[in-house]
Amino acid sequence: MATWKKLLYSSGSIGSSLAHQALSAYLYFFYVDVSRMAPAVVSVGLVLYSLWNAVNDPLLGFISDRTRTRWGRRIPYVVAGALPLGIAFYLVWVPYTFFGSGVPPLWYFLAVTFLFDFFYTLVVLNWTALFPEMFPSLEERAQVSAWRQLFGLIGLAAALGGAPLIYSSLGWPAMGLLFGGLTALTLGLSVLGAREDPSKRGEDVGLVEAVKLTVVNRSFVSFALTSFLIQLVFALLLAALPFYVKYVLQLESVALTALQAGLILVTVVSLLIWRRLAVAWGPKRAMQRSILLFAAALLLFWFPQSLEGAVAATAAVGLGLGGILLLLDVLLSDVIDEDALRSGARREGMYFGVHALILRLNISVQGLIQGAVLTATGYNAALAIQPDSAILGIRLLMTVIPIAIALAALFALSFYPLAGERLAAVKEALRRQEGLAAPGSPRAGS
Repeated sequence: MATWKKLLYSSGSIGSSLAHQALSAYLYFFYVDVSRMAPAVVSVGLVLYSLWNAVNDPLLGFISDRTRTRWGRRIPYVVAGALPLGIAFYLVWVPYTFFGSGVPPLWYFLAVTFLFDFFYTLVVLNWTALFPEMFPSLEERAQVSAWRQLFGLIGLAAALGGAPLIYSSLGWPAMGLLFGGLTALTLGLSVLGAREDPSKRGEDVGLVEAVKLTVVNRSFVSFALTSFLIQLVFALLLAALPFYVKYVLQLESVALTALQAGLILVTVVSLLIWRRLAVAWGPKRAMQRSILLFAAALLLFWFPQSLEGAVAATAAVGLGLGGILLLLDVLLSDVIDEDALRSGARREGMYFGVHALILRLNISVQGLIQGAVLTATGYNAALAIQPDSAILGIRLLMTVIPIAIALAALFALSFYPLAGERLAAVKEALRRQEGLAAPGSPRAGS
């Protein structure tokens, strides 16, 4: 595949990251502080939203795997859903009073968030499910995964840094319109760099059986547990960072921008390095080493007393983070390849759907851990200066606790079986089964 097509496909990460990160960062603030909904009502809405996700992700993945069209199973959903996704994102940021005071706030909140999540899952799940089929070799997967993560970091930076500038000057609906348009545009155009084989066979079993086959797959279980734990670390760090800046470093919130910039810049550079290391070491070994580097760097957050020290610590974290981000989809793609060899069907939709469902639990677990630590150590939101015990708790949330979880992820990864000779045997058998040429041959490079 031509390089420009790979880049065009990868650029869809801008839209997927932009919409997701903006919603995650600002949804609660917008509906509580701007739209004046009661916090308890918004909390109820978020619980119902989580329950919707529990159904939405695997169900849409299952439907995608069973789809048969002349254009393939995934591309039609991306094309059809991109514009509705942009519109749904915009509607999230239009206060319910825009439609008249008779609209119950909770019902409007549920309607627009459910609608957004339906189209987001429909588009992004199918766009992501193209990845394993389009890029069967490790070299291509490492290359395209690095580009996808690079574009994703651009979306992240735009969401976290750009949103406040837009909504503070132009208003929330303008932010929704601009970000919704960019989301629809980048994901819609990404299919111009995609290809799909319409003859690929998907699910031939029912939904319950399909879920069961997925969750009893040993390779998937070890991968999913690793992914859940390592992304729980990300959630804890992002949630604890504002407390760390305000109470440990005693800096204004604008310092978060410097920390985020340092993290993103170093992560971008490290992606280029990990792309080559993944090929040289293999995905599992490269992931193990990136997690170790990431966990070791977290220790640095214990010591800084200044912005410069915190920026250095955050940048060091980016060295390992690049490898983790690059390799997650590579490892899951190998799981899907193994399943395709065993079942004769390509079930990317179900695997990505169930994986997404598992990751939804991160928000709840992160909240429980953070709440328990802050409460146990005496954090008091009414105090401008926290007691030493609360400062210790915040440091623990930035160091000891995420390090322990990262090491647990490393332990879970040790049970992941697709490495070395076994992975090579799966790849070779799958090539024979699907009639593909070996990497490097004229047919493989066509």
